[in-house]
Amino acid sequence: MRSRTAIWFECKIAYEKVQEDGLQKKVNESYVVDALSFTEAENRIMEEMSSYISGEFTIKDIKIAPYKEIFFSDEEMADRWYKAKLEFITIDEKTEKEKRSAVNYLVQAGTLKGAVGNIESVMGTTMIDYVIASVNETKLMDVFEYAKKAEPDDKPEFEQQ
Repeated sequence: MRSRTAIWFECKIAYEKVQEDGLQKKVNESYVVDALSFTEAENRIMEEMSSYISGEFTIKDIKIAPYKEIFFSDEEMADRWYKAKLEFITIDEKTEKEKRSAVNYLVQAGTLKGAVGNIESVMGTTMIDYVIASVNETKLMDVFEYAKKAEPDDKPEFEQQ
């Protein structure tokens, strides 16, 4: 399980998909990419989708995704994306009243139970009081994380002696 903070963009793609019976069907799918700008998000989704779609496709929409962070999973069966709304609980020092602030996360998992488990494993390492307000499966097809290219002077974390 790893997490990464970035600017995430949700991209909607339209294309004609060849079905098992050989007929073509128009489909709209949503993906998430991280990028520094809308222009870079458009270039990244075009590059990523060119690997998967043989014909033409259209980018219907690009918007900043409403996720503060994305929790990735290394589990083989983690093929779904869940939107999780967490409420962080703080106590106002002056009034001594409880205050809750809501934050959305995107969580990769194979099941709803797995998504909750992934949230708890990440958040369990923090000292923050929180409540899981909701977890809902999204229609996102995939998330394309920016892959850092190794610099020539990058050294491995572990070198054999």
